[in-house]
Amino acid sequence: MRSSTRKIQVGSVAVGRDAPVSVQSMCNTDTRDVAATSAQVEALAAAGCEIVRCAVPDEAAAEALAPICKQSRIPMIADIHFDYRLALMSLEAGVDGLRLNPGNIGERWKVEEVVKACTDRSVPIRIGVNAGSLEKELLEKHGHPTAEAMVESALGHIRILEGLNYQEIKVSLKSSDVRRTVAAYRLLSAQVDYPLHIGVTEAGTTWSGTIKSAVGLGALLYDGIGDTLRVSLTGDPVEEVRVGWEILKSLELRERGPVFISCPTCGRCQIDLIQIAEDVEKRLHDLPCKISIAVMGCVVNGPGEAREADLGIAGGKGQGLLFRKGEVVRKVPQDELADALVAEALLLAAQQGH
Repeated sequence: MRSSTRKIQVGSVAVGRDAPVSVQSMCNTDTRDVAATSAQVEALAAAGCEIVRCAVPDEAAAEALAPICKQSRIPMIADIHFDYRLALMSLEAGVDGLRLNPGNIGERWKVEEVVKACTDRSVPIRIGVNAGSLEKELLEKHGHPTAEAMVESALGHIRILEGLNYQEIKVSLKSSDVRRTVAAYRLLSAQVDYPLHIGVTEAGTTWSGTIKSAVGLGALLYDGIGDTLRVSLTGDPVEEVRVGWEILKSLELRERGPVFISCPTCGRCQIDLIQIAEDVEKRLHDLPCKISIAVMGCVVNGPGEAREADLGIAGGKGQGLLFRKGEVVRKVPQDELADALVAEALLLAAQQGH
């Protein structure tokens, strides 16, 4: 069962309580390059990203946010460190949220200025604790960035905002270590009811980072912990969005696009199933409607899986049976199987209004 958290609003996206777990990403463009950043925001939105974050390292980046926000069709978050003026400029530019640790901003009056501006605009703040940038005193106390140290850091930042009667807060506790990340979120979830942004930070390249993120986020989501997520990968952020959706789909928490089922192949397989499966997934992964598609290689499990899916193929010797909604449509030669399956998927999508 999902943990009961408060609900906040990030632009048009609700986060927390009964709102769907949302998928986020972060631009890796230079925010000062409006054209490049806006293009990436649009690519992310097209892939299913629901909230996007941009780094704001200086005033030029903050000024660039105004046209970027104006062009974006999804909520924008400004990532701020140390300089409260960048937060104020970003709010003036029209961002829908801040990622900011109030303890790093400096004197209390600076935090008060940011909180007042956020309150006036109904803009929430994400407290983002990262194991790689914990406060010096916490590292000295705990010896290294433990889960307990991360939680203590988060609670300290929370107290600053609560002391200013501000509670439009969400919190993240990210580490590159999966077990430490999971432990930290479990500890904090038991102590606060603020919505949690979950993620394994600096997870790695698309291959290794996907595995680490799936393990860490999957464990938390299965425990009912997590209201919004980001998969952090070294590469194209569009892949972060795709992986995030696949994690949510695998736990039946969200629905978007096709669900692919394919067998690992064995000595019984007599068609080039690997190539067919990769071709079908590549051509259909951005299809917006929910369709289950089975690409199976032999007569043992193939017919059963293909029959249970919306669409499927079950391989034979140099050919395969094409299934639609549990019924055999026809036999198809091996070199036409991918095209036939894609055509059926597009037809089914059109019938669903996509």
